[in-house]
Amino acid sequence: MKHIFEQGNATEKPVFLLLHGTGGTEQDLLPLAGMIDEQASLLSVRGNVSENGMPRYFRRLAEGVFDEEDLIFRTKELHEFLEESSTDHSFDRENMVAVGYSNGANIAGSLLFHYGKTLKGAVLLHPMVPRRGIELPDLTGLPVFIGAGTNDPICPASETEDLAELLKNAGAEVEVFWADQGHQLTRDEITQARQWYEKHFS
Repeated sequence: MKHIFEQGNATEKPVFLLLHGTGGTEQDLLPLAGMIDEQASLLSVRGNVSENGMPRYFRRLAEGVFDEEDLIFRTKELHEFLEESSTDHSFDRENMVAVGYSNGANIAGSLLFHYGKTLKGAVLLHPMVPRRGIELPDLTGLPVFIGAGTNDPICPASETEDLAELLKNAGAEVEVFWADQGHQLTRDEITQARQWYEKHFS
């Protein structure tokens, strides 16, 4: 998978797995990661699926309707890529925190839904529920930050609430921050994500 790896100054800190939104690239979230922790190492990955020329992490059938079969396949593909990357770039695979926006947040959520504590934590910005009707693995104590919009036209508030509930029921420690800027990322969201991160990982 096309990606960027940047070694941080503090190798004991978690490696950020950066996952862009639809139409983004592996460059998109680099500045955002620096706003959360400028010393952490970064692995930023471009989605392997193209939707009308726009990179994504998995196919969808319509707006908000995921191709579940492709989601499962692409989640496994990303999971295996993380294993390879930890060897290639010599970082601790057990010490990764995902930072995903929109489609990237959905694939990060899917990693948790399918592979449990494959991540040490996750910042999910404007995510949806990746899959419904499946039993989640044990996520006891796993910290998750969700940034959401009260008036997000792509990701309704009910999706956020459902996702938070599913993760909590699996044992995750979930913190939700609400803004009112639609599907846009806000500085307030990132400030809150940084505070959450410092609480759990500093």
